[in-house]
Amino acid sequence: MKKLIFSTILACLFVFNAQAQDDNTMSNDDFSKWQIRFRVLSVIPSPSDDIVGADVDISTSFAPEFDFTYFFNKNIAAELILGTTKHEVELEDGADLGHVWLLPPTLNLQYHFYTGDFKPYVGAGINYTIFYGVDAGDLDDIDYDSTVGFSLQAGLDYNLNEKWFLNLDVKKLFLETDVTPKGATESSKVGIDPLIIGFGVGMKF
Repeated sequence: MKKLIFSTILACLFVFNAQAQDDNTMSNDDFSKWQIRFRVLSVIPSPSDDIVGADVDISTSFAPEFDFTYFFNKNIAAELILGTTKHEVELEDGADLGHVWLLPPTLNLQYHFYTGDFKPYVGAGINYTIFYGVDAGDLDDIDYDSTVGFSLQAGLDYNLNEKWFLNLDVKKLFLETDVTPKGATESSKVGIDPLIIGFGVGMKF
């Protein structure tokens, strides 16, 4: 299902780009340098691990998010994404590992297309994920290492007027962390790799 959603958006971007070759009349100076968006996110992890005989399960989470976009020209922009999510963690058919909060500020470089009131875009970048607010569940304590990951992105803005627009956005983050229970001599690698689907409203200025 996740692959289908991401593939559908990418296919739409190619269609919009083909149409934009005929419709794009915007000059290089006719664009807003700044945008801000408010989105509601669904964060869907795809967990993996190197723990022998056990599988880590990480819950889906819903959260608000703010992002800021700066346009270097009408097509190329940089977007900073700010949000935080809480996830329940457990071993399937095993221990309850409580919950942990993730703060993954992400910076993406984007390319925007233009066709009428639609503005599809693609992007790629980097994130630094901080783990905090840890509840160890059945364990005495557990430590998650902060980590650097990579991001892919595809989305679509739809202009309501010259200032306001709607947004649909899909990101895939590639990240893993070293997890160390209290008293353990070695850590375990846990992949999170969330798919992030967001919908919201934005403003140009």
